[in-house]
Formats: sequence, structure tokens, C-alpha cells
Amino acid sequence: MKITWLGQAGLLFETNGIKIIVDPYLSDSCHKVNQKLVRRYPVEERFLHVVPDVIVLTHNHLDHTDPESLGYYLKGSPVTVLASRNAWENVRKMGGDHNYVMFNCGTEFTIRGITFRAVYAEHSDEYAVGVVFRANGTCYYVTGDTLYNQKVFDSLKEQVDVVFLPINGKGNNMNAADAVRFAKKTGAKKAVALHFGLFDDMDGSEFHYDGKVIPAPFQEIR
Repeated sequence: MKITWLGQAGLLFETNGIKIIVDPYLSDSCHKVNQKLVRRYPVEERFLHVVPDVIVLTHNHLDHTDPESLGYYLKGSPVTVLASRNAWENVRKMGGDHNYVMFNCGTEFTIRGITFRAVYAEHSDEYAVGVVFRANGTCYYVTGDTLYNQKVFDSLKEQVDVVFLPINGKGNNMNAADAVRFAKKTGAKKAVALHFGLFDDMDGSEFHYDGKVIPAPFQEIR
């Protein structure tokens, strides 16, 4: 499995010939609606030319479901788009010969041998989800934007190996302290910090988890 952080909450998973993109934000769309939300590092354009098999959209906020970014991926061959309800209502307007799947909490969808399952997320989009999937014997859990809430763990059935979670503590996200508690609760061996550094000056050093991984934008996560 090769995993690349696309910045903010965006991830690219590549395994066994399948490419999975989660919540890509590769534009400056947020800055256009809020002058405070300017990108602090540029987009690496090579990632605009990735041809994904699957796109997962955890919720309908612009830094997660961005029509400008998605336009790069939905202009060509058919893609399966797994999107929580509000994101689904938004993204399916982009049309094309794509399979837009409403991916709400509890929904499972199998693509080329990988089963994706939507789990609860506590966020200001009431239909926000996280996603869990297993590949090559490893269970990956991308929380999406969420606060620490017992409902999340009630929804999570899997034994997680690697969790990807927000640490910025704003916009109804966990802060670094609660992200540590969250990672411990999942039992994950590795916890990858996300949702920092693009609109703020956080560098991930606030996240004190024994199995922490602090990624660099547009670099492989090892």
C-alpha cells in the first residue's frame, strides 16, 4: 500500500492497481469565500492528473467536497464516488458516467475486492461519516472531520490498525489532546495526524501519541 497525504484531509491510497482518493482539496476555493482561508503551500500539479477508481467524500464542506478539485477527477473514465448524503447531493450534479453512491453511516460497498464501510462522525454536517476499509491484511480508518463522541465507537466494529484523524481543534474537529484519546480508544498501532498546516501554523508537534505519524504534504506516508 502506498499512501500519500494531499494536504488538509486529502489522502491517496494506491494498492493492487486500484487508486482511492479521500476528500481531495487541491484548489483555493475556500479562500474565495473566506479571505482568512488562504492556502499556505501550493498544490503539486502532478496529483491533478491521477486517475482514481474510487473517490470517498466524507461530508459536504468545501475543503472536503470541492467541485473545483473534483473536476480534475470526474472529467474522464467512470469513477465510483462514495459520498455521504449532503456531499452526494452536491457531487452528483457534476454528472458524467460515474457511479454516485449515497454512502451514509452503516453503508457498505465493495469495489474490486475492497469493502468500504461508512461509520459515524460527530460533525456539523449531520450526515458526515468516516470510512473503514481493509487492504493487504491491514485495516485503515479515515475518521473524516469529527469530535470525540461515544457514538463513533459504537459505530466502529473493526480492529483498526491505522487511523487518520484531525488534530486542529477547530470547525467541530478534535484538538490534539482529544485526538490522542481517540486514537487510543481505537487501539490503532499507528495514528496519522491530518487537518493541520494548510490554513494555520500547526506543524503536528502538538499530537503526542506513541504511534503517531506526522505526514508532509504531497509526500508518501511511511
